Amino acid sequence: MNETVQSLQAVQQELLLGVMGDPIAQSKSPLMHGAALRALGLPGAYVPLHITPDKLGDAVQAIRTLGFRGMNVTIPHKVAVMEYLDRLDASAVEVGAVNTIVNDNGVLTGFNTDGIGYVRSLKAEAAPELAGSRILVIGAGGAARGIVSALLKEQPASVLIANRNEDRAHQLAAGFSGRGQVAGAGMEAVPGVIGGMDIVINTTSVGMYPYMEEMPIDPSGLHAGMVVSDLIYNPLHTRLLEEALKRGCTVHGGLGMFVYQGAYAFEYWTGLAAPAEIMRQTIAECLGANADK
Repeated sequence: MNETVQSLQAVQQELLLGVMGDPIAQSKSPLMHGAALRALGLPGAYVPLHITPDKLGDAVQAIRTLGFRGMNVTIPHKVAVMEYLDRLDASAVEVGAVNTIVNDNGVLTGFNTDGIGYVRSLKAEAAPELAGSRILVIGAGGAARGIVSALLKEQPASVLIANRNEDRAHQLAAGFSGRGQVAGAGMEAVPGVIGGMDIVINTTSVGMYPYMEEMPIDPSGLHAGMVVSDLIYNPLHTRLLEEALKRGCTVHGGLGMFVYQGAYAFEYWTGLAAPAEIMRQTIAECLGANADK
């Protein structure tokens, strides 16, 4: 029996899906995936699960015990969850992080859809051509891993990863050795290099609701013509993006990435084409934005 047939049989039953993270109350994934299930007429539910790091192993086992078909994984579990899974897809191995789990009769496989979702969104909405770009990535967590991996396939001139813990930045950069010009640095290096960057990407949670006045970097180094991207989608325009707009930058919010990474995950779970535009509209309306933007 091929995987597509198995997937179609699975969706004829009630699907149990979810997302685990710490914190999790702010996640809009249940809203988005609930809309996707309804749009395709699929019976099921998508639930948020607040899982602290010390309970991660138990939570993964519960995916099998409770019969979850799939699970999204968010901050801070994307790397740590890998040791509890049965299999890792090439996308997860390449990145070194998991954001999507598929349960096939108790066998749990980890995937990573963050990077491909992000690059699809960035190219569609802000930077159609990434080749030759000088890119600054803020943060060195699981999301950064997926994004840097996907960005390197676009052949940028260079990628600099800056993080509060400089050792983590260097470790992440070293993991991409041989795939392009990638380096790590501490946050204190940002003011001296940001002026030469074409694209600045915030992969941290700094500026996320409810701490919307915070910014991951001093915006004074941003300049006209630069693309400033923020993975945060709540709020749709973070303070970092607002400051970037004032300085003539092209801005790119996290809504597109959030939708596309979710759409890819939905397709892994169901074998069906995800209703991406309905998913986007649902989140945009929830956050008080125009769905066409």
